[in-house]
Amino acid sequence: MSSPDTSNHLFYLAARFVNQTNRHLFLTGKAGTGKTTFLRYIREHSNKRMAIIAPTGVAAINAGGVTMHSFFQLPFGAFIPSPLAGWNSNQQFNNATTLLKNLKLSKDKKELMRELELLIIDEVSMLRADLLDEIDLILRHVRRKPDQSFGGVQLLYIGDLFQLPPVVSNDEWEILREHYKSPFFFDAHVLHQHPPVYLELKKIYRQHEADFIEILNNIRNNSVSSQDLDRLHQHYQPGYQQDPRENYIILTTHNAKADTINQQQLNKLTGDVHEFQGEITKDFNEKALPAERMLQLKEGAQIMFIKNDKGESRRYYNGKIAVISRIANDKIYVNFPGEPYEMELEKETWKNIRYQYNREEDNIEEEELGSYTQFPIRLAWAITIHKSQGLTFEKAIIDAGSSFAPGQVYVALSRLTSLEGLILFSRIQPHCIQTDTRTMEFIRQELPEEVLNKLLEEEQKLFIAKSLVKSFDFTKMSEAFKDHYDEYPNRQLADMNGAVAWAQGVTRTVLQHQDMAGRFMRQLEQLLPMAEQDNFQFLRQRIAAASEYFLQPLDQLIQSIRNHAEEVRIKQRIKKYVREVNELALLPERKKQELQQAIHIAAGLVQGRSAGELLQEVEELQKAHREKAAEAEPVVKEDKRSSKPAKGETNRITLKLFREGKTIPEIASVRNLANGTIESHLTSFIATGEIAVTQLVEPDKIKGIMQVLESAPGESFSATAIREQLGDSYSYGEIRAVVQHREWLSKSKEKV
Repeated sequence: MSSPDTSNHLFYLAARFVNQTNRHLFLTGKAGTGKTTFLRYIREHSNKRMAIIAPTGVAAINAGGVTMHSFFQLPFGAFIPSPLAGWNSNQQFNNATTLLKNLKLSKDKKELMRELELLIIDEVSMLRADLLDEIDLILRHVRRKPDQSFGGVQLLYIGDLFQLPPVVSNDEWEILREHYKSPFFFDAHVLHQHPPVYLELKKIYRQHEADFIEILNNIRNNSVSSQDLDRLHQHYQPGYQQDPRENYIILTTHNAKADTINQQQLNKLTGDVHEFQGEITKDFNEKALPAERMLQLKEGAQIMFIKNDKGESRRYYNGKIAVISRIANDKIYVNFPGEPYEMELEKETWKNIRYQYNREEDNIEEEELGSYTQFPIRLAWAITIHKSQGLTFEKAIIDAGSSFAPGQVYVALSRLTSLEGLILFSRIQPHCIQTDTRTMEFIRQELPEEVLNKLLEEEQKLFIAKSLVKSFDFTKMSEAFKDHYDEYPNRQLADMNGAVAWAQGVTRTVLQHQDMAGRFMRQLEQLLPMAEQDNFQFLRQRIAAASEYFLQPLDQLIQSIRNHAEEVRIKQRIKKYVREVNELALLPERKKQELQQAIHIAAGLVQGRSAGELLQEVEELQKAHREKAAEAEPVVKEDKRSSKPAKGETNRITLKLFREGKTIPEIASVRNLANGTIESHLTSFIATGEIAVTQLVEPDKIKGIMQVLESAPGESFSATAIREQLGDSYSYGEIRAVVQHREWLSKSKEKV
């Protein structure tokens, strides 16, 4: 499935639950139904500030996110949702007290979590229940919303519970079982209290044979019949000796066996071994490498791709089998079975990222910490069932013996596109395909599509109501202004008293707005349940009036911030402070957008437009705002990590003040600099023609300095030597200005 299928109604229903509601969602589906495509779609088509996490390093890299441990800095050991007591103190367990006591989050990480709107957990089948409760506790604590699940963040769980389960040691489960019904994520306490909408993608893109699809469904539903097993066992061929040209891959249960098979088959090939070293740049966990660090290949080796082709032609997909046709000049060429052409391999780069909140664009961004570059292939005569999750094969030999673990039969069989490509080395025993009864109980929460559509409409209305109330929430802005004001003791400013007085004034104003807005929010919460009785007319009037009440003061606040930034930017060593002040202006700007959005929504409700239609318009408006913000000039052009002014900018500030009519002593006083420094700034503009020498030096002095310079043509004079001849009435600044003027005249003549 290379792009979303417009006929897949459940796919887009799930997308609307994510983008147009606050409801938690569990997005599942059989193998090959497009869960990975859905993740990519949300990543590209959601306006919400999001982060993607996964239980393991490899899963996180493949999902384009980070591990949940790194994002939340989770400690090692299990989590107990009650006080620690009654067991061996040597065991590594945490509870709410110890978790929060030892939680060391940076200011930036806390800000990131507070700005988060959507958290996506991929491969959720591997997530343990206790770890989900840890995540819930941390978000409630950091976001200061102890009564809301995950502190108000929307959760999107993606995964297939019929695949491999979470890993928990016997020792850990002996303790955890006293607090959890199962280790599965759906038995977390937070999920019992706040269950997600269960939505399963139905359309299968991997298999097309009706009887094969039916067998896979029966395995999932614990309803496998003897006829189903008989049908599978028609492909039972113990000890099958394949022709290398058939391009089968063996699925086995253990890494050691898969590695042995691959090495044995590689050794059988004649020719030289070619080694290709993967390249790690900066920070990338070697334990989470998606492709081997050292690829050993020969011509004729059977390989498979471990990543989808990102090009337009989509020549390969994750799991597609190919054969190395030739290796020359460090280049690898492959042939695909049944396809006539040869293709040169290109290396892929996987990124290790860190999320960070961008205040200027009001968005969560990915900062690349490191990368790993290697050919996106691996030897493919054999692979473990565990590592085959998410892959697609046309031909496979399943070699599991009697060691099938729960979920492995389904994972192994569902990798295939058809029964025709299946060979079994061992029979499948009925006890190996029993789905965990706790999983079966959870999936019974699935609702019919028509019920999901009605639920979506209800959740959309709730989302609109919450967004209207949130439009008048000044808390974030008031906290930012208070934090800014509280930082003055740690700053070093030339006019500290003036800056503090300004900050005190605007902070007081914002707090007054917050108080007034808080009263209206409470009024709005009372109005909303009854708003439909008069077709939202009164609601619209109140929102319009309240918005108009705040819009003008917000404009005044923005202007005050800009004026203050303009006043202080002429000082030296002030760039960081100016940036902080300018960032404050972004908050009332965004609050204005939210108020205008509220007016738009209220008007739409009066016009009888559906919640879904209004939310679609809001998404488009938000997208336009963000695109405009991304194209706009940054608040401060220089690198935010440095407070050093951009090259030439300090001179430009002096030039601006000079053109406004200020004298050199006045500029020096305003900028807290020496007169000579200001003279030097202005002198630099003589060479560009932006300042005439007569603006800085009296005509008689210009004549005297020029006479000294012309008294010995070709000789270099220092400012000190010239001053010795002319006397102390001539300043060094005046002398340098005339020297610059003379050089400018000389260059001008050369051009002519």
